[in-house]
Amino acid sequence: MRTILALETSSELASCALLHGGRLTSRSSDGVRTHSAALLPMVQELLAEACIALADCDAIAYGAGPGSFTGVRTACGIAQGLGFGANLPLVPVVTLDAMALACRERHGANEVLAVLDARMNEVYWAQYRFDGASATVPMAILPPALSNPADVAPQGSVHACGNGFTAYPEAFAGKAFAAGADTAILPHAEQIARLGAIALEAGRSVSAAEAQPLYLRNKVAYTKAERAVMNGAGA
Repeated sequence: MRTILALETSSELASCALLHGGRLTSRSSDGVRTHSAALLPMVQELLAEACIALADCDAIAYGAGPGSFTGVRTACGIAQGLGFGANLPLVPVVTLDAMALACRERHGANEVLAVLDARMNEVYWAQYRFDGASATVPMAILPPALSNPADVAPQGSVHACGNGFTAYPEAFAGKAFAAGADTAILPHAEQIARLGAIALEAGRSVSAAEAQPLYLRNKVAYTKAERAVMNGAGA
């Protein structure tokens, strides 16, 4: 059994999890402004409870995105620092994949629509399928995308989840797929750990130097110099 440390900070919920000896333990903290400060103490608690050191882990999995621009950089950056320090491989996991697995675990859904608030009147979303009663790996039917809430268009019948539905209720009002959506599901390190372990076994790990966040939105703000250039060009 592999030992996986997982980190997730792509939404307002920061979490970490440790998969060790077949047992999964986790910690979480609300408040987007505290993610960077809260994550490492939670990691230390989990390792201390398991009576292991960071170097005893086989890999560090992290929520690579999409999600909060600062959040996905936080998880990736901390994972890189820990990976460099302990000479461990990293496993990037798509946050919407983790949401789909959470929906599968909670509701037994085979067809899942994950919708995450991207702010700025947009959402990140993807549609997944689980093949077989024991399947734990989501297959993307519609890959992760960034769009206006009104443009979310799943194929067929789905079990929906995510905070995008509560962020933009008017856009989803009257849409059949939004009825009964589990809006409490957010990306969590527990699912990042489970999917990370599977990916590690499949050889899908990277070095700390190679790890990157997954951005679907290229820019959320412009620097002062960039704004000056844009203003000068009449942008």
